[in-house]
Amino acid sequence: MAKDTKNRLIETGLMLLLERGYSGLGILAVLEATGTPKGSFYHHFRDKEDFALQVIDAYVSGVHEQLEACLSDKATDPLDRIRGFFEATALAYESQGYMGCLMGGIGQELAATSEVFRDKIEGCLAAIAERIAVCLAEAQRQGRLHPDADVAAMSNLIVDGWEGAALRSRLRRSPASLDAMLGFYFAALPTIAPTPSRSAVHSGPSLSGSDGTGPGGLRRR
Repeated sequence: MAKDTKNRLIETGLMLLLERGYSGLGILAVLEATGTPKGSFYHHFRDKEDFALQVIDAYVSGVHEQLEACLSDKATDPLDRIRGFFEATALAYESQGYMGCLMGGIGQELAATSEVFRDKIEGCLAAIAERIAVCLAEAQRQGRLHPDADVAAMSNLIVDGWEGAALRSRLRRSPASLDAMLGFYFAALPTIAPTPSRSAVHSGPSLSGSDGTGPGGLRRR
């Protein structure tokens, strides 16, 4: 019963955090929405900060379950696995009314004022990027990506782009930004070459490298 109460509080806290942010989250609203006595709340959580951190942990746990389900399918092309993870995440956003990513929203709100939340969310996003990088490395070994591409940098770029698209999807209440981001990145990934060195960039006015790449290392077709 105690576990059910805690899970109910966390599930409600997730939706309230998505809708109102940390500053707009009131413990009283959580108690009223769940019909939970105040004493029961403080049996599971020390305070509002502890509650929000545990909500984030539960949210991230769900993200990693989805990562495992999507990325561990070795019978599927590794790039398709990564895209499948983000498409599944987009469906979750839709079911929540396009409220965006909890980590992105709380991170934007509290990064400048709370080291605890900043470190928590950065660690969560970094862990997701690491999982994606493993899959990108597999695609690289299969010849699906440029052999010298930096898969760690690629994975971080994908996560950064997704978080930005999630914000736009919340503003627009539409999946259009998410769809556009996925289309752009996954069309570009197989052709991305290493970024030219600083000296090479400044050695002349040419916008294309000796290997036929254009700006940003995108190989010309």
